[in-house]
Amino acid sequence: MTATLPLTRRAKDWLVTEGEVGHADTGKPWWKVMCLTGVDYFSTLGYQPGIAALAAGLLSPVATLVLVALTLLGALPVYRRVAEESPHGEGSIAMLERLLSFWKGKLFVLALLGFAATDFIITMTLSAADASAHLIENPNLRSTLSGHQVAITLFLLALLGAVFLRGFTEAIGLAVGLVGVYLALNVVVIGVGLWQIATHPHLVPDWSAALTQQHGNALAMIGVSLIVFPKLALGMSGFETGVAVMPHVSGDPNDTEARPAGRIRGTKRLLTTAAVMMSIFLVTSSFVTTLLIRPAEFEAGGRANGRALAFLAHEYLGNAFGTTYDAATIAILWFAGASAMAGMLNLIPRYLPRYGMSPEWAGAVRPLVLILTGTAFLITWIFDASVDGQGGAYATGVLVLFTSAGVAVTLAARRAGQRKRMVGFAAISTVFAYTTVSNVIERPDGVKIGACFVLAIVSVSIASRIKRVFELRATEIDFDATSQVFLRDCARRTIRLVAHQTEDRDVEEYVEKVRQLRRDHDLPTDPDVIFVEVTVVDPSDFEGRLQVRGEVLHQRYRVMSVIASSVPNAVAALALRIRDDTVVIPHIYFEWTEGNPVQQLLRFLLFGSGEVAPVTREVLRRAERDPTRRPHVHVG
Repeated sequence: MTATLPLTRRAKDWLVTEGEVGHADTGKPWWKVMCLTGVDYFSTLGYQPGIAALAAGLLSPVATLVLVALTLLGALPVYRRVAEESPHGEGSIAMLERLLSFWKGKLFVLALLGFAATDFIITMTLSAADASAHLIENPNLRSTLSGHQVAITLFLLALLGAVFLRGFTEAIGLAVGLVGVYLALNVVVIGVGLWQIATHPHLVPDWSAALTQQHGNALAMIGVSLIVFPKLALGMSGFETGVAVMPHVSGDPNDTEARPAGRIRGTKRLLTTAAVMMSIFLVTSSFVTTLLIRPAEFEAGGRANGRALAFLAHEYLGNAFGTTYDAATIAILWFAGASAMAGMLNLIPRYLPRYGMSPEWAGAVRPLVLILTGTAFLITWIFDASVDGQGGAYATGVLVLFTSAGVAVTLAARRAGQRKRMVGFAAISTVFAYTTVSNVIERPDGVKIGACFVLAIVSVSIASRIKRVFELRATEIDFDATSQVFLRDCARRTIRLVAHQTEDRDVEEYVEKVRQLRRDHDLPTDPDVIFVEVTVVDPSDFEGRLQVRGEVLHQRYRVMSVIASSVPNAVAALALRIRDDTVVIPHIYFEWTEGNPVQQLLRFLLFGSGEVAPVTREVLRRAERDPTRRPHVHVG
């Protein structure tokens, strides 16, 4: 009879069991995948017109035109280039990672991940908050749910987390249905709004006269629109998600992993179509809501606050249609949060495990879901589930990613010798940078939230890296033909590996090393050894594949060369692999390193060298718990 596991053990096993976030297999047509990113992008129609009205007032349609111009002439060309450079969904962060090396590159990526987390987490909380606003402001539910927006938002976030804890798979089919219904309802609402404006001829002249009275001429209007534009940046979200879903786009039959031309072409169509459709919706929705809704209704507590189009749906199409619109809006806003959660669950494992900067349990979905959901709870509580209050933080995350993407494609164009494109991308990056700085100055809460995410990610990453420094780190070890001959030859007797820090690789260097080895360990004759020479290229890397190259130097000395991120971890992994392949426990010989032990430890942590002997022994001790099967370590 099998014993039942204790409850805590079963809970722990369930928690760390890897879940499935969703991965592409055969791929889907680009227009279907567009709906997957569209639940994030198109759902902003739920709150964007109201935010634009609050930020720009009567100038909202003009300011929205400026937003659309930057979307089509700035963000779209940038992310079409990002799609070319990162066809596997890595995004602009991966482009910048390739341009920067060592620790500065890792820290820069961690900072960008912090702002990406800001973007995705605030997408979850803001979307849930706006969904709750639509629920509360429905005429049938207002009296019952009024005053409970925080509780409702937390419930929606908890429901989202529960779905992921069960094992969420991105359903492109569901996204297609949601986006199709939602956009169709918006066409009806905006169409009715335009009909109301057409049948009331005084509305446009009254609006135009009020604009002229407030701002004077058209040039002044454009200038003010540029000033308030950063507050409208929420309407540009979705491009980073559009690139992230690239692996779901089906390509051509002759696509290769290195150059999936069909997938790139499909993703460009996806980005272009989504941007054009969203631009039309943004301009028309801003126009009808500005002309048909009194300004007081956009303010906090007003019936159009965070739900301008829903207000028009109830006002002109009746309670039944308005409730249907509310239900569709709530569904797509909730699913936008799901898309953001899936984005984070795909983004974090893509970088942090490679850097050794995530706890061991971070490879499982459920612990990350709990952390992200808890963080969303905290953000909701801090902002009191306010859609307007979270706008600054959301815009900051979006704009930082836009700026990083602009810089990445500028550098890529420069590297490719495309001078005209480089200048164009540099100009776009400058606009994004201005918008980011302006948004930070105007609404510093966004950068504060972003800085908290950056600090949290960097702190956890560094702590995890320090905790995991004694792991083997080698994902695979490949021996070339010469090194395999060395091992087969030595397996018939004692295998002696000598850790050797090479300099000029002249014959005297190896002769002296053998003499020292014999002297330090009181060996009667010159031992038969294999020199192991580890070259550290990038100590900031954590794990990777080891390629072992064997060669005979000076017609006498056998040498196995390895490139790795750390000397002791590579030597330990190599010794254990040799033991497993030859069934002979090898001996490893080191010499003590001169210097302060604390300094040597820091050298190991930062540069992968330092005091090699004791660290190698510790790595072996942790990797092999049985002392009788552990490679022998000798230090002289």
